[in-house]
Amino acid sequence: MAYFFEEPSHTFDEYLLIPGYTSAECIPSNVSLRTPIVRFNKRAGEQSSLYMNIPMVSAVMQSVSNDKMAIALAKEGGVSFIFGSQSIADQAAMIAHVKMYKAGFVTSDTNIRPNQTLAELTKKIAETGHSTVAVTENGEHNGKLVGIITERDFRLGHCSSDATVGEYMTALKDLVVGHSDITLEEANELIWKHKINQLPVVDKDGNLQYLIFRKDYESHEEHPNELLDSNKRYIVGAGINTRDYMERVPMLLSAGADIFCLDSSEGFTEWQRRALNDIHTKFGKDVKVGAGNVVDAEGFRFLAGAGADFVKIGIGGGSICITREQKGIGRGQATATIEVAKARDEYFKETGIYVPICSDGGIVHDNHITLALAMGADFVMLGRYFARFDESPTNKLIVNGNYVKEYWGEGSNRARNWQRYDLGGAKKMAFEEGVDSYVPYAGSLHDNVQITLSKIVHTMCNCGAISIPELQEKAKITLVSPASIREGGAHDVVVKNTTIRAE
Repeated sequence: MAYFFEEPSHTFDEYLLIPGYTSAECIPSNVSLRTPIVRFNKRAGEQSSLYMNIPMVSAVMQSVSNDKMAIALAKEGGVSFIFGSQSIADQAAMIAHVKMYKAGFVTSDTNIRPNQTLAELTKKIAETGHSTVAVTENGEHNGKLVGIITERDFRLGHCSSDATVGEYMTALKDLVVGHSDITLEEANELIWKHKINQLPVVDKDGNLQYLIFRKDYESHEEHPNELLDSNKRYIVGAGINTRDYMERVPMLLSAGADIFCLDSSEGFTEWQRRALNDIHTKFGKDVKVGAGNVVDAEGFRFLAGAGADFVKIGIGGGSICITREQKGIGRGQATATIEVAKARDEYFKETGIYVPICSDGGIVHDNHITLALAMGADFVMLGRYFARFDESPTNKLIVNGNYVKEYWGEGSNRARNWQRYDLGGAKKMAFEEGVDSYVPYAGSLHDNVQITLSKIVHTMCNCGAISIPELQEKAKITLVSPASIREGGAHDVVVKNTTIRAE
């Protein structure tokens, strides 16, 4: 006979947090949202090898996570998982672009030899879009630095296109340079002291290491939570499937991917167990791979035991997902998060290993993020939330007089992501598990994320917590009735509607 759960499953909308004692120390400026993203031996006193500065990642979706989104979210302290339903080469190119993006210390990707011509230089500038070019003896990014040349140093209308770069560059003897042990703050001091726009950084042998740009440091000042690797490059994730992972993973690792996520509508499968084992066996335990999705303790234990570095929770709760309608599979996101969090804690008590969990789907309002964290999630994955912003890869349109952005599910025919839903048959989707839709346009990611984070930290202070683990320990959560839900919004008044149109 089938197993029946005694209690119905619930959504985040059916819960409220009860305020706790707020001490004098419990103020927003003291709150830390730092959270682990991959497993670690907590009992042995280890730290996770990868943390985020905010508990938010963007969904593995064509309409959400490309290189532009990854850069914008890393600036805020989160991680984007660039969608895998594209060619390996295209996904690798997106990863590489994020890793090369200007984040303080930049590896020069536009370089030239001093004996090359201005025509060759102009072609390089046109190809890369970078107007500052490092001149090295061998024309490589790590060659011996001999000078710098920019678009402002020559004009083809007044210079022969056959003239050499060496004739117009600023020679090394006239450059201000930093050495490889310089800090970003020290570099900025040199930039301002000498009134220059960029500072080359060289090693003891004079080989070029990095370029540091004035505008990049200003960006760093504006984004204090930037999530950077040991080489000062942005952290970026990648979605992978259970079919071509042995070809995809090495290419993405070469491009610089920091972490992977097995992207599937349901992760309690032999295919994910095999993928986790194959990847860790072939490429090493240091290659970090999250898995999912699951909605109960049994699914969590399966993936944790298989070596998942984090486990993703949620089936059918996404705003564009119709899995529950089509297949009758799923569970209320709050109930799933609560049960999996308990399983995670039990697994830790038994093994000493802490496996972070990610609540994926069912987030409608900002307060749902705080509820998910209080219920035990280490971070949340968001699709619709990020799809609304300038940085998402979809078109901005006007529909019925309002600005919107396109948003479609990976299970829709538009995405054609058969690898995410297929169970081993032909390369096609038998039916849809997602819809094609619009979401209201909301502006820039930075502005919106800052508002969301402000709500989270203020709510945490109301609960008497200044860290996510403390919130999970101290939170008091109540199930509410339908009448309580209605009472929670504006009622018994006529609300003044003010429409602000984005231009």
